[in-house]
Amino acid sequence: PMALVVEDDPDLIEIFQMALESAGFEAMLISDGQVAIDTLPDINPKLIVLDLHLPHASGAEILTAIRASDHLSEVRVIVASANPRWADELRPKADLILDKPVSYRQLRDFAARFKD
Repeated sequence: PMALVVEDDPDLIEIFQMALESAGFEAMLISDGQVAIDTLPDINPKLIVLDLHLPHASGAEILTAIRASDHLSEVRVIVASANPRWADELRPKADLILDKPVSYRQLRDFAARFKD
């Protein structure tokens, strides 16, 4: 299964990629919010790990686009954010909210739950 990581911090994107691959996913990495929105119609991930603070489009905008898309209706979304107040506002649309810093082990273990 494929997991999409939308994160602009190069250190975190590397940790997220390794954690997801360890959980059995093939990771697709995007660091720009608008690129993520433009890519959504062409992919079918099982899991999306989503930062909120991104260049060119926010994680909230991306999450809205995900939930409005019929072909992504079953995708699981993990929001990883350093802004707990904003993340909490998105809780109804997300499957899981993780406060940054997110550890390798934490993401690997949660991702493994969403694999099947």
